[in-house]
Amino acid sequence: MLVLVTGASAGFGEAIARRFVSEGHQVILLARREERLRGLSEELGEGCVKVISCNVADIEKIKSELGEYAQRIDVLVNNAGLALGVESFDVCLREDFEEMIETNILGVVRLTHYLLPFMVERGSGHIINLGSIAGNYPYPGGNVYGGTKAFLKQFSLNLRADLVDKNIRVSNIEPGLCGGSEFSVVRFKGDQKRADELYENAYPLLPQDIAESVYWVASLPAHININSMELMPTTQAFSAFRVCKKP
Repeated sequence: MLVLVTGASAGFGEAIARRFVSEGHQVILLARREERLRGLSEELGEGCVKVISCNVADIEKIKSELGEYAQRIDVLVNNAGLALGVESFDVCLREDFEEMIETNILGVVRLTHYLLPFMVERGSGHIINLGSIAGNYPYPGGNVYGGTKAFLKQFSLNLRADLVDKNIRVSNIEPGLCGGSEFSVVRFKGDQKRADELYENAYPLLPQDIAESVYWVASLPAHININSMELMPTTQAFSAFRVCKKP
């Protein structure tokens, strides 16, 4: 398989790329940080056929860089995404929610829209989106981030409805609390201490766990489609309803 992984320079994306290459597949790495991509590419050796350094929402550059590879991609892993801030929506920063929308939604739909016709023409392919339990369950401060992941959930289901007669698989992976990546450091605007405290003694999921779930979904027999997969660490469960009593 030829697999395009977005957000591949660290965390989930790096682990996903490593997992596919370990099984003899080839990957294209896409992320913003060229130096980290180059380092990972050197480690992966012949398993990495191309590196693309750009913002995932910059579809024109991606088209130019992909070239003829676009017609050969078997699996698109839409992993690039981020959360910024945990403030209530009335006080959050507009630039934060606009960046989340651009990356988590526009980046996904633009790249999927570009590559999907090639898959349809070939009669095979698999779109794997990295959603989140934040798209299923609300929590304070999750406003726009949760909204983007809820979009991914519904987008994935509607893609399947569109493609049911095209032999194209679509899956949405929905992780819960996950450490070992830069996710919370980015969300907390570089506050490493705050990020570390979130995961302390919580035994969260790790990027390797997400990579395993993505690889499993992609490696199932072609007649099986996993619509969605929700996974949490055993230390995480559902919240109780909250009632705010006014004086």
